[in-house]
Amino acid sequence: MKIKHIAAVVSGLDEEYPYNIIRGINQFAAENGLNVSYFAAFGGVVDSSRFDMGEFSIYNLTDFSKFDGALLLSNTFSDPVIRGRITDKVKAAGIPAVIFECSDHEEFYDISIDNYSVMRELVEHIVKFHGAKVINYVSGPLANPEARSRYRAFRDVMEENGLKIDEDRIFHGFFRSFDGTRAIESFKESGLPLPDAFICANDSMALTAVSALEKMGIRVPEDVMVTGFDDTFNARNSCPVLTTVKRPLYKSGYKAGEILLGLMNGDDKPRSTVMEATPVFSESCGCKAEILSDTLAYRKSTYKRIEKDNSNVHMLNRLTAALAETRSAEECFRVIAGMVHELECDRFSLCLTSDWEEGFNTSSIKDELATYAPMMTAPIIWNKGRLSSKELFPSSDMFPEEFEDGGNISYFLPLHFGERCLGYYIITNSDFPIYSLLCHTFTMALSNSLENISKQGHINNAMEELNRLYITDPLCGIYNRSGFVKAAEEMFERSIAEGSPVMISFVDMDGLKTINDTYGHAEGDKSLKKLAGVIRGCCTKGAVCARIGGDEFVIFTPRAEGESDRELAERLQKALERTELEKTEPYSLSASIGSVIGVPKKGDTLSAMIDLADERMYEVKKNKKRLRGESTDDKK
Repeated sequence: MKIKHIAAVVSGLDEEYPYNIIRGINQFAAENGLNVSYFAAFGGVVDSSRFDMGEFSIYNLTDFSKFDGALLLSNTFSDPVIRGRITDKVKAAGIPAVIFECSDHEEFYDISIDNYSVMRELVEHIVKFHGAKVINYVSGPLANPEARSRYRAFRDVMEENGLKIDEDRIFHGFFRSFDGTRAIESFKESGLPLPDAFICANDSMALTAVSALEKMGIRVPEDVMVTGFDDTFNARNSCPVLTTVKRPLYKSGYKAGEILLGLMNGDDKPRSTVMEATPVFSESCGCKAEILSDTLAYRKSTYKRIEKDNSNVHMLNRLTAALAETRSAEECFRVIAGMVHELECDRFSLCLTSDWEEGFNTSSIKDELATYAPMMTAPIIWNKGRLSSKELFPSSDMFPEEFEDGGNISYFLPLHFGERCLGYYIITNSDFPIYSLLCHTFTMALSNSLENISKQGHINNAMEELNRLYITDPLCGIYNRSGFVKAAEEMFERSIAEGSPVMISFVDMDGLKTINDTYGHAEGDKSLKKLAGVIRGCCTKGAVCARIGGDEFVIFTPRAEGESDRELAERLQKALERTELEKTEPYSLSASIGSVIGVPKKGDTLSAMIDLADERMYEVKKNKKRLRGESTDDKK
């Protein structure tokens, strides 16, 4: 039987709402041998649009046509543009899809609850049973259909009961836990009197709102009521126990998997599935809490979470410290590979854009024409302890290696620096991405380290280029005076220590002024470049040459046993004669050379030997001029 592959998209793995739905999906996938790939981001976490662009680039990677079906947790996205791009891609792929909490797309099957009705019940309880008249509302993003329905229910109940809706008492968040803290901070800054209740659009915001109020010395529910929505595990076991809305998140995830598998098998399924939701009135509004049946489970879960978090913090500290000491990509990869086993996964793949070290790929969901880098490299493929790599693979494959079996749960998480996309990593068969609040920290640690390595490479390349420019003659491509002195001084000092002979040769071009005056400076430069090539070709192994003046060149030959200044002069002359045979210019190339050979002693200097070689070259040049009947008064 062919293994079925499902793509799932979600934002914010570290919140309890997606966590519980994902657990339900994963349980169904394990029971039915399905491979599920989650494409996930942590958008809206650091309050930076550039950062979010990098996070959301992961959704450009997903090629839905490679999957048999899709699960869309689109209600976890606050940005309608992103939701629209993703749903458009799924529609274009033509695969069956189940979407959560959204009935706007006739192509998709949806699973949801009646957010409006159950939120009405909760708000009516606060208004009618508890007599609340002044209420602050902490909303989710109104671009989100769930947030819209809950917000509309709140406003309708307030208006029906003749209660004033003060816009200054409305806080618009993103369903993230820290929005609850921000809402209380915003209320404090407003200077408004304390309301009778804070009604929050989900439990994550409500729980942090309670904590923020308590830090201000405001008691819940004695001074103010607080309500949430979702009946999460933490809400049921908080103190005070949260008044909320109970909806079967785990069952929703499991049911969504069941519906999708039926669709993939060609079965008929209802277009819409509505799960039951009921309000739960508890301690945070002043009602009596139900007897908790899961206290023991909560204690065990809390202890396990604390142990896991402590372990992960320790791992992250060691990882961060080790990565900070790396100076190359290879060292960075070695550190990461060495800690993968601590994530308790079956597989881990580090997938980077092929140009991550030198390129600046800014693939972003903001640009609908943007595509992920066409080629990826996977320097780390960790498979149950076996380590391998893949030099290149198409990004359209998504996985560097295919699965041969079913029942695998993989999470694709983006690696980026700001909006610059570095790649992604895939972690398979591990709960680390959904149970650990440190997963995002781990991801950022990897991203920052990779960016540092990339920048270090750019700096090293720039330094090498600057150093090359500093020591290289830009016209002739050989050492300039600074480069020659740096290279030759070391060899000169070594020769003194070893007692070995050196040869220093001074070469001066003949007739450069005539070429410049007659044919122009461009031809003069051309002749200098050609002479530099001739001189470089005459150097023996280990020798260095340089242009140290306008038409002056020098050669330093270390360990010059058996070297002959006459042989060098003859090599130079023969090389010049060969250029004469091949030339197309209307002038001849000529040069004079003088050399000094000796064993330098302590106290001798390189510059003194160069001056001596210059004097010998001058004698050669004078003899040439004398033979041509020219004046020998001017050295040049």
